[in-house]
Amino acid sequence: MFGIPGKQAVTMTPAAAAKIAKLMEKDGHQGLRIGVKKGGCAGMEYTMEYVAEVDPHDEVVEQDGARVMIAPMAQMFLFGTQIDYQTSLLESGFVFNNPNVTEACGCGESIKFEGM
Repeated sequence: MFGIPGKQAVTMTPAAAAKIAKLMEKDGHQGLRIGVKKGGCAGMEYTMEYVAEVDPHDEVVEQDGARVMIAPMAQMFLFGTQIDYQTSLLESGFVFNNPNVTEACGCGESIKFEGM
């Protein structure tokens, strides 16, 4: 992992940790795997999937009963990211506050990293 010893690769706000823990408990998942893939108008998109088992190559972050796994190819792009869960009148969902992003599209679902 592209990390700093003693520092988690990603962090979760209390709202995100509570939502992930609740979904893990409800559906019996082992956690939420996050990653990135090519696509979208800015070049890259986040991926999220609930998984039944932890891949030994994933970076695992646990906080307040929630478990997030970072796919191997995404680790360098997601280091330092804060995962939040926000609810508004029109929508609710996970939000990634990622210091590695250099550009994002208007919809907020497509991102760009330095050199990409």
